[in-house]
Amino acid sequence: MTITVQPNAKTTKQVTRVNSWNGWDPLRHVIVGRATGTMVQAPEPAVQRDFAEDGFPLGTYGPMPEDMVAEANEQLDNFANLLESRGVRVERPTPLDFSQKVATPDWSHDSMFGCMPPRDVLLTVGSEILEATMCYRSRWFEYLCYRPILQSLFTADPQMRWEAAPKPRLTDASYVPGFWDVYNTLTTKEQLARVAAHDLVLTEAEPLFDAADVCRFGKDLFVQLSLVTNRQGYEWLKRHFADHRVHWITSTNTHPLHLDSTWVPLRAGLVLHCGERLADAELMKYFRLNDWQIIEAVQPASWQHSPRLSFCSPWLAANVFNLDPNTICVEEKEVRIAEQLDKLGFDVVPVPFRAVGPFGGGLHCSTVDIERDGVLEDYFPRRSGRF
Repeated sequence: MTITVQPNAKTTKQVTRVNSWNGWDPLRHVIVGRATGTMVQAPEPAVQRDFAEDGFPLGTYGPMPEDMVAEANEQLDNFANLLESRGVRVERPTPLDFSQKVATPDWSHDSMFGCMPPRDVLLTVGSEILEATMCYRSRWFEYLCYRPILQSLFTADPQMRWEAAPKPRLTDASYVPGFWDVYNTLTTKEQLARVAAHDLVLTEAEPLFDAADVCRFGKDLFVQLSLVTNRQGYEWLKRHFADHRVHWITSTNTHPLHLDSTWVPLRAGLVLHCGERLADAELMKYFRLNDWQIIEAVQPASWQHSPRLSFCSPWLAANVFNLDPNTICVEEKEVRIAEQLDKLGFDVVPVPFRAVGPFGGGLHCSTVDIERDGVLEDYFPRRSGRF
């Protein structure tokens, strides 16, 4: 177990343990990202950024503005301090020079991205921390920001399993040629049909997935097929976590990107889903069959708010972060969702975090569990449909 440090508490030793089976058991040890050096990344096959009104029209790239970086880092530091004040150990990544050009024998790319959203890169399942493949060339080397932490954990915890999914080649064969030129001309109905068929920017040339497309419910892992996760990625995860039930799901979002603002576990038996896009019908049936309550998130307070240089949707409001089954962190301006969670019996902790969104996400995105109390449990004893 970990001996956590409470304010003014005296302790002689901290024992490091990697252990996390879900996102709601009591938190003991966590990674919180940094905004330092983040780039509007150079254009590449998997992603395009077009922030013409903010000085970065399509095809351009460069460092995020210094004032935005400073404000985001202040909020990230304050969040880390809040966690530490509650007895949680906090680790921070080591930023690289994200402005540098990167290359492999197959390609070169004019920039990297950043290390604010560690949730995209690392997946903790029990005593294992897994480095995801990543499908953006700008994020291929991002795992290096977390290697000092992982090396330290591996040294300190003899039970820790440190794994890395096969590093992808990311040649042109991994992407559908001209995808965005075509996709951006389609109607919403046509785009949703492509999403349902998982006919998106990634081919099946190699396994590709972001860790944030995986949602952990003990014995069951749910993998969203998206713009950054393909069927090969799901298949690799299914084989790798052979002792789990690993399920694929699709989205009703025209631009599906990560699962943790769409299908959000709050505690055992209770899940929040995005109010704008209904979850997969088979998924909802599976949860209800196993006596889970599904709550539709209220419309975010940020519905009309669009921060500079942000690629996140207003539903980042649902990107909440549990400290334990009864305590949950919510962005301070998201008062509607805070009130909704309060009525469900949660102790809501408001956290200033709006400035962090343009750097890759919200409270959940900015973290990776290292240790939570709890053991592997089966929350879904009854089967349904393809699940």
